[in-house]
Amino acid sequence: MTTVKVLATHEVVQHLFPRPPATELDELRRATGKAIDHALSQWSHAHRQGLRLTSTAVQRLARETLDEDLKDADVVLTPEQLTEAERQIVGVLQAFRKSEVFGLSRPRTRLVLLDGEVGVYAQPDYWDGARRFYEMKSFRAVPTPPDVGLQVSVFQLAFPGFASFLACFDRHRNPVETTIVEVAQPAPEVRQELLVTLQRVGRELGQPKVLEYIDTEKVHYKIG
Repeated sequence: MTTVKVLATHEVVQHLFPRPPATELDELRRATGKAIDHALSQWSHAHRQGLRLTSTAVQRLARETLDEDLKDADVVLTPEQLTEAERQIVGVLQAFRKSEVFGLSRPRTRLVLLDGEVGVYAQPDYWDGARRFYEMKSFRAVPTPPDVGLQVSVFQLAFPGFASFLACFDRHRNPVETTIVEVAQPAPEVRQELLVTLQRVGRELGQPKVLEYIDTEKVHYKIG
């Protein structure tokens, strides 16, 4: 049996781009974004399966997720904050429904395997199953912030040969603004630096797992 150290892409991002302790406003923004992401994923998946969820049902799902997260974070919204959160949710749902991403599914997680000793789990939000994947943000990520760029770069390693796109639905604009842009593949020297960084972080933070028991597609890279 082969033991490897594994961790998820978001753990790498959080380690390299740590955030300060969250304020109540931070918790509200995080919970709103999570509620939107979850509702859109469920809606798109259902549509692909031939199930026709109403926009009202999807809004209700997003609101339930938001309420649960805020309760866990012990955050109580003012009426004005609640109205704004609901506007953002509805606006993103409407924009997403009109976009090219709607109806796509989420790919299965892949493992970026480095020298057979470190593995990084990677799973973008959506793909067409053949040539494109999309990472969705409910804010404008253009130009791309460093943490988002790192995230997409890891996904590019996991899905070689795929064109990669950022699908941004800026909930802070009224009406919501949609921006879908292709993210260029990194230059060879940049990719090599990324591989070395992932290996270093994985050695430090990864949890040991038996490789033969990891039931997901593995994409191998050698660092030399």
